[in-house]
Amino acid sequence: MAGFSLVCAVLLCATVGHAKPTLRKERVLHDPELSRKAHEDNKSFQYDHEAFLGKEEAKTFDQLTPEESKDRLSKIVDRIDKNADGYITTEELKAWIKRVQKRYVYENVAKVWTDYDLNNDNKISWDEYKQATYGYYLANPEEFEDATDQFSFKKMLPRDERRFKAADLNDDLAADREEFTAFLHPEEFEHMKDIVVLETLEDIDKNDDGYVDEDEYIADMFAHEDGGPEPDWVKTEREQFSDFRDLNKDGKMDQDEIRHWIMPQDYDHAQAEARHLVYESDQDKDQMLTKEEILENWNMFVGSQATNYGEDLTRNHDEL
Repeated sequence: MAGFSLVCAVLLCATVGHAKPTLRKERVLHDPELSRKAHEDNKSFQYDHEAFLGKEEAKTFDQLTPEESKDRLSKIVDRIDKNADGYITTEELKAWIKRVQKRYVYENVAKVWTDYDLNNDNKISWDEYKQATYGYYLANPEEFEDATDQFSFKKMLPRDERRFKAADLNDDLAADREEFTAFLHPEEFEHMKDIVVLETLEDIDKNDDGYVDEDEYIADMFAHEDGGPEPDWVKTEREQFSDFRDLNKDGKMDQDEIRHWIMPQDYDHAQAEARHLVYESDQDKDQMLTKEEILENWNMFVGSQATNYGEDLTRNHDEL
């Protein structure tokens, strides 16, 4: 039984890892003002690092010394400064952040491509994906008697098929690189936005009435386990639901209101992050950054927490 449990865990991880629904933390784009407050309160720049470098590159920078980080950052600044005028504008930073995000998405697809392209024809058919992800479950349904496992696989298989077909623009039930990228990262593609909204609704709508009420909205982000009073931030979220999420004031969110919540049209993540980085680093307040200003604030752009909290605490500031 222990071996079987491990197989189940691996299969479930594979399913969720490659064809996961939109994760809770990915649903809502962070408000720039809230992002700024978080940096000031926690002195943690992980959000900035991942936006500026990408998740994988941020991990690499975590292993570097301050000197190495600054040296690499200096080279990155030269690449961002497209017109080579010695100044980094908000628009140049925005373009860089968008490029980093796009690179992460396509690198992620490249890493898993061979796991699914079983016949090496440079396409991934629905049957190939289904076999690679659900093959063991489909061949051995009797081994998945646990209700939780049954529910997970039964729920995810049709959901994946629906998402796959939405990404398959030419309806040949085979995804090329671009279509498979849309399948794995639907939030990045305009024609997949309806799927993201629908999956978000399905994740949160526990009573299956086709709407998200206030309690379901709160339960998605807070598990009230001890029976004590709700934290203040939860009370604030209830107010947010009433004032800003439930636009027609009927006590629940429909799909249009969910779309407005997770994909606000007046919000550009890259632009907000670029403005934040300029605001925090622009010492002379000219709305642009020099290389010197960026290097002076290197820990916000690339400095690792290990360096920030470790070496910095054991050195005199004059040494840094």
